Amino acid sequence: MAADAPTVHASAVLTGARAVLIRGGAGAGKSKLALALIDAAQTGLLAFARLVGDDRVHLEPRHGRLLVKPAAALAGLIEVRGLGIRRLAHEPVALVGLVVDLAADDANRLPESSETAICGITLPRLAVAGSADPLSAVLAALRFPAGDIKPPS
Repeated sequence: MAADAPTVHASAVLTGARAVLIRGGAGAGKSKLALALIDAAQTGLLAFARLVGDDRVHLEPRHGRLLVKPAAALAGLIEVRGLGIRRLAHEPVALVGLVVDLAADDANRLPESSETAICGITLPRLAVAGSADPLSAVLAALRFPAGDIKPPS
């Protein structure tokens, strides 16, 4: 990654071939969702999940895609509420495939498909209300991308 790659307050988890970029304010549950995705892979709900970065990550556009990398000082570290900082296996870089915004003001029960642009790259976006448990929505978004929705016949 370029030395001037922007650092953002976010977590990222590689789920299969692409990463979920988890954004939200302090205390929104970024680390909690990252851990839940990793646990989902261990229980078979996902085929694979591994931490990329927690709390701060670097983003870099490259060839029309967005790459995510952990901040060097935090690589392999994740906050577990009530336990403190723990070390986990991590990926050094991943391609972002989904952006999840926790405690989003624009979260709707039945939203139209949503996108966001980061560093000039347009990505699918899932807005999760502050009162909602994000794991089931993220798992559904990973299993059933918006383009797969077909109207009833």
